Amino acid sequence: MASTSAHREGAELGRFLRARRTQTNPEHVGLTVGAGIRRTPGLRRDELATLAGISIDYYVRLERGKETRPSPAVLDSLARSLHMDDQEHQHLRELAARAARYAPDAEPPPAPSRTVRPHLKLLLESLRPNPAYVISRSMDMLAWNPGGLALYTGLEDWSAMHRNLARYLFLHPAARNLFPDWDRQITGCVAGLRAVAGTAPDAPDLTNLVGELLLKSPDFARLWERYEVTGRKPAQKTFHHPRVGTVTLTLTSQSMQLEGTPGQRIGVYTAEPGSPDHDALLLLDMTPPQAEQRSALC
Repeated sequence: MASTSAHREGAELGRFLRARRTQTNPEHVGLTVGAGIRRTPGLRRDELATLAGISIDYYVRLERGKETRPSPAVLDSLARSLHMDDQEHQHLRELAARAARYAPDAEPPPAPSRTVRPHLKLLLESLRPNPAYVISRSMDMLAWNPGGLALYTGLEDWSAMHRNLARYLFLHPAARNLFPDWDRQITGCVAGLRAVAGTAPDAPDLTNLVGELLLKSPDFARLWERYEVTGRKPAQKTFHHPRVGTVTLTLTSQSMQLEGTPGQRIGVYTAEPGSPDHDALLLLDMTPPQAEQRSALC
């Protein structure tokens, strides 16, 4: 039982290493590639092992999840050899730490509470007309002010329990039209989920969402396989919003962690007061959700 559990945790570490290895260009790490056809994308295992100063057998065991206790020096050497950035390097350390300490008989952790404290809901109201919302670590939308929900056009058509920003990006038909840089948005979204799921692979809130998106979205499956954990979030986002036209919003903070919560974050969008964008936010804040408009017409 213990060896099976340790192997499962080591496999996550191995998947991350393999993804980074196969996406690393040999020329970028100083290797000269001959004219022949390479059957392996990116670096070969023996090339990475040589660059990192470890044996090929040891590296193969790491990638296959059979070695679960690499030393900090080995992890640092692999990160340098693969030119990982700080976020990727930290993720590698976290995966290794989990593989080393995993309790084999432990039950899968329960999903975090979806409860949002009353004072946080008051905070959302106080931020109007700026769109604001509270999301969980798996991107469930837990609370919002009018603009926070209306900003994602069509999201109000889904039930409250179904509202999830990752699900919206990949599965809602309005998402591609809302974001002119949709490809960039989904790449950052998957990178964020990958970073969280890599260190909590058994958590039901994450496994259920990932399983659904892998089944329903080829775009999600493609990005998930790449195992990128570095999100590239722009300082500004442009929305082609059907209610107020094209709105460019400057984010005061893309993500603010809420202390004393199970991984909840608050997101806020702002625009310069007196600007056309701010006028659009005022309109968005005052416009009833489309579902309410339809009910009024019936």
